[in-house]
Amino acid sequence: MNRKTFRQTGCLLAAAISCTSALAEDTSFTEALSGGTAYGDFRLRYEHVDQDNALDKANALTLRTRLGYKTGNYQGLSGVLEFEDARTVAGVDDFNDTQGQAADHSVVADPETTEVDQAFLQYSGAAVTAKLGRQVIAYDNQRFVGHVGWRQDRQTFDALRLSYSPLEALTLDYAYLDKRNRIFAEAGDLDAKDHLVNINYQTGFGTLTGYAYLLEVDNGSDNSLDTYGLRYAGKYALDALSLLYELEYASQQSDAGASDFDTNYYKTLAGVQAQGLTVSLAYEVLGSDDGDFGFATPLATLHAHNGWADQFLATPAGGLEDLKAAISGSLAGGKWVLAYHEFSADDAPSSADDLGSEVDVAYSRGFGKHYSAGIKYASYMAGDDAAGKVDTDKLWLTLGAKF
Repeated sequence: MNRKTFRQTGCLLAAAISCTSALAEDTSFTEALSGGTAYGDFRLRYEHVDQDNALDKANALTLRTRLGYKTGNYQGLSGVLEFEDARTVAGVDDFNDTQGQAADHSVVADPETTEVDQAFLQYSGAAVTAKLGRQVIAYDNQRFVGHVGWRQDRQTFDALRLSYSPLEALTLDYAYLDKRNRIFAEAGDLDAKDHLVNINYQTGFGTLTGYAYLLEVDNGSDNSLDTYGLRYAGKYALDALSLLYELEYASQQSDAGASDFDTNYYKTLAGVQAQGLTVSLAYEVLGSDDGDFGFATPLATLHAHNGWADQFLATPAGGLEDLKAAISGSLAGGKWVLAYHEFSADDAPSSADDLGSEVDVAYSRGFGKHYSAGIKYASYMAGDDAAGKVDTDKLWLTLGAKF
């Protein structure tokens, strides 16, 4: 489906909605519009970055405001319009925002912006849901497709998305992405010709998912990135504890002009929940094609994987192996987590594969019905073979409110 077809489809769907509404009494359609729900989401965050290099320390105090309206349901039809704004607060803007501000400071990827975050029409039937317009799309654990909600300008997509559930346990999901609205304000958005297929089946012991993510930036060049994978994740309850487990494998083919690369991804996780604690051990590998190309996940919520210090947002050409141990639990009405990562290269001599380690710790809790607060810290220690990496410490303090 090209961009012209995508827009024509949008016009046809909008026309169909208009015609359908015209067939009913005006009061019914008016009630659907006026009987919707307005909502707001506010997040004030201080972020500090200290790196062992020539860059000045970053200090950022930013406020993300999200205001939206969801209409009522009219014969299966509904809509959402949502605006998002990110601003620095009280002049605390000593950070590289990736758009030219304070380039001599460390990066905090929260540029100021005001934009339409979501704007879509949706039809929901007995087994089918269709959504057209700017929207959030997140699959599974967001390892491959996510909203990057950690940043103040989250990622959305201009897309046509279709979901079909012929059985209660089975969901088939397809999305065509016309544009990637990334986290770097509108200047960083990309036209695209992406096809996403995600099929999941609920079993008695977990969820089995098969996927195909066929990505291409629409810039006139040969740049396809095709990923096919299978994932199984679940939880099994015993008398005194629960077992957690994940298994995932994917293959990837990249075509960039005259260069073709093939590489693989796999992950295993085992964990236990008991007496309010969760303990897990995971091993994740983003493979390499002979040290020339690392497995890529450009649509992922990357902050949730491979350490909160965000040192591996782009997979090194030699690939990445991440051995992660984590423990989490509850304390004083909130939740805490402690994690340790050991990083190494996937395709490198044994004497040159030390990519460093990282410690992550966080605590967050809600207050009343609408408010939340959190503190989060990440400390990355560069390895002897981590080219371009330096010791990095990051601290976040967050206050949130939702209505």
